[in-house]
Amino acid sequence: MKYKLLLFIFSVGIMAIVVGCQSKEQNQSTEVGQISISEIPLEKPMDAEIKHFDLVAKKETWNIKGTSFEAWTYNGTIPGEEIRVLEGDWVKVNLKNELDEPVTIHWHGMVLPNVMDGVAGITQNAVQPGDTFSYQFNALEPGTYWYHSHQNAFEQIDRGLYGALIVEPKEKSYDKDYVLMLDEWTIGENNRGMMNMMGDGGTPGEMDSQMLYQTFSVNGKSAPNIKPINVNFGETVRLRIINAGYQKHVLYLNDHPYRVAAIDGKDLANATLTSDVLMVAPGERIDLEFTENKKKDWYIDSPNAVKESEDIQIPVNISGIEEKSDASYRDEQNLIMIDMTNQGNMNPIIDNIIQKPDVEYTMDLSAGMGMMQRGMSYTINGETFPDTEPIQVKKGDLVKVTINNNSMLDHPMHLHGHYFQVISKNGLSLVNPLVKDLINIEPHEQYEILFIADNPGDWLFHCHDLLHATGGMVTAVKYNGYYSPFEIGGEYHNEPE
Repeated sequence: MKYKLLLFIFSVGIMAIVVGCQSKEQNQSTEVGQISISEIPLEKPMDAEIKHFDLVAKKETWNIKGTSFEAWTYNGTIPGEEIRVLEGDWVKVNLKNELDEPVTIHWHGMVLPNVMDGVAGITQNAVQPGDTFSYQFNALEPGTYWYHSHQNAFEQIDRGLYGALIVEPKEKSYDKDYVLMLDEWTIGENNRGMMNMMGDGGTPGEMDSQMLYQTFSVNGKSAPNIKPINVNFGETVRLRIINAGYQKHVLYLNDHPYRVAAIDGKDLANATLTSDVLMVAPGERIDLEFTENKKKDWYIDSPNAVKESEDIQIPVNISGIEEKSDASYRDEQNLIMIDMTNQGNMNPIIDNIIQKPDVEYTMDLSAGMGMMQRGMSYTINGETFPDTEPIQVKKGDLVKVTINNNSMLDHPMHLHGHYFQVISKNGLSLVNPLVKDLINIEPHEQYEILFIADNPGDWLFHCHDLLHATGGMVTAVKYNGYYSPFEIGGEYHNEPE
């Protein structure tokens, strides 16, 4: 299994390519909280209005490319059982833990009350073996979300503890929709290794994670065992693409025109048709829509430079048509990567972006060799979690965060409990606002983001390449006047990353 290789990546000399950590004096003082996050009032519906789901965390034998292994699953499958509800529904999910280790469920991308966020040691105690825990929330915003464990997250997501959460809109722009959850694995005992990885190029900024994984999957399977997308000629199809892995994934619709319909659950309006290559960062969700107009069945492929990209070949079968197109990207020399900053319009969450923020925070991301037994160290302002300086706010604050990537690795930074608005990239203001909960910061890039502190509690802000998060690249947004009664470690063995 791929998670077993964490120590390997720490032991190699990969960080010869990484800029050293920058030290910076931190101010760790925070205001003592007055209200426990567990005391924040929760709105509750009538029982008859709630949609109930049961998820059991348990071991299951899984098979990819003819190799069977022990996976950790929600309800026995990878991905876990899909949760699909309608906009405005109240949802209750009962988690039962049949594993030998504590688990949780985090609802990635959902803006929920703090105690429903599912982060061990921050918003709850991890659910112990044999115990149960219930999550309840209102699915107010339609969109593509996903759920995963946030207890020892690097290992547990790596083993398979994730699934899709779909909130359907009341009015649809499509006839059918399909979820595509992308991931990567190490099957068997061998990883790719440094020389193998360097031999076939790879994606810039991901040299560390590319050393670990030599198999890609879509919905828990690799080609030729990926289930097809079945459509009728003339139908409009929405593809809900979720990256559950720790590497960027690229998809090519073989010159089929499509439009970007949503990013991180937020709708994109007036997007023009394109056939460019799509890149999806770790933890990111992108929805596409296309109208089927081909005369042959076709494939969605991955033109990634690495060999394992051949594992991603998703059949698109058109009803009544038997003729099959070949995968075509290998013959293409001039594929263009899509630019999300000019695809359409998103509704801004902050109209006046030039107003003076109430809180400003600079987040310098670095990587290098860690101290003692940490192995590789991934830092924010020279510190590793839980010693990173939090973003201290009060309710109603306008918060500006400037993120600088001083390393040679990608860092997909994800904020819990809030959406943010991207206002600039590398010093240039964006013409069209991007509203997201995750932004991939490539080597030596800078982004400026704004968000409104309107959801009290303690919220993580971390790299969603969880190899980096478990190495320390985590901080928190902490609201003045509130505190978490939960602790990292302790009798519940809480491990948020």
